[in-house]
Amino acid sequence: MKQVKKKVKRRLKKKFKIALIVIILVASLTSLTISLLNIFKWNDDNNKTNKQIEEIEEVVNIEETNSEKEEIIEPKEEIEESNPYWDYIKMSLINVDFKELKKINNQTKGWIQVNGTNINYPFVQAKDNKYYLTRSFDKSYNDAGWLFLDYRNNINNLEKNTIIYGHSRLDKTMFGTLKNILKSSWVKNTDNYIVKLSTQTHNTLWQVFSVYRIPTTSDYLQIDFETNEEFNNFANMLLKRSDYNFNTKVNENDKILTLSTCADNDKKVVLHAKLIKKEAR
Repeated sequence: MKQVKKKVKRRLKKKFKIALIVIILVASLTSLTISLLNIFKWNDDNNKTNKQIEEIEEVVNIEETNSEKEEIIEPKEEIEESNPYWDYIKMSLINVDFKELKKINNQTKGWIQVNGTNINYPFVQAKDNKYYLTRSFDKSYNDAGWLFLDYRNNINNLEKNTIIYGHSRLDKTMFGTLKNILKSSWVKNTDNYIVKLSTQTHNTLWQVFSVYRIPTTSDYLQIDFETNEEFNNFANMLLKRSDYNFNTKVNENDKILTLSTCADNDKKVVLHAKLIKKEAR
C-alpha cells in the first residue's frame, strides 16, 4: 500500500513539474509575442512619423527675415557687453508660410526651431493636452504624438508662460533631442541658447535661461499670475532650478517660453527661454 502511495505521489509530482514548465513556457512565449508586437508598433509609428515629416518638408516654406518691424524687448537691467545677448538680438527671425500646413491640419499654431537639437517642426493645439499625445500632425493615430501647445495658451497674444509639449522619441523625432540641453557639449556652445518661433501673427526670438531634469511636477506649468511679485517668484524658481547658470535675468516685463518632455516614467526634461525680439506679420 505504501509503495502504491509513493508511486501516486511521484506521478503527481511529475505532472506538476510538467504543468509548471508548460505554464512558464506559455508565459515566456506570451511575453515574447507582446514584446515583438510592441517593437513592431514602435517601428511602425516611427516610420509614419518620418513620412509625415518628409511630407511637411515638401510643402512648407521657411525664410529667414530681418525687417524694420522688429521690436527688441528692452531689458530692465543693464547687460554686460560680453554677454551673447547682444549677438542674439542681431539674429534673423524665421518666417513660415502656414497656408499648406493649415490644409493638412487646421489646428496648426506655429513653427519651432531649437538650436543644437533636431527640433524643427510645426506645433498644433487641441482643446485639451491629451489629444496630440497619440495623434500625428495629420491627426492620424500614432503613439509618437506631435508637438502641441498647452490648450490654455493663446499663441497670438502670448501669455506670461507659453508651453509646448512633445514626446521624447528614441529615434530623435519630436522632442527626442531636447535632452541635448543637459549635455556639456550643448551648454558650451552659446549659439545654442536660442529658440525661434513663427506663428500667423508674430515671428519671435527667445533666449534660454534655464534647463533641467526634474521628477514629474506641474509647478513650472503655471500660465496666469495675479501680481508681478507672483510672476517674479515663479521666474526665480525656474532660474534657481537650472542645471547651468546662463547669466540671464528674468523680471515682470518678460514673457517665458517653456518646452517640456518626459525623461522617463517619472521625470521631465525642461527648457525655459524669455522673449527678446519679435516682429508682427
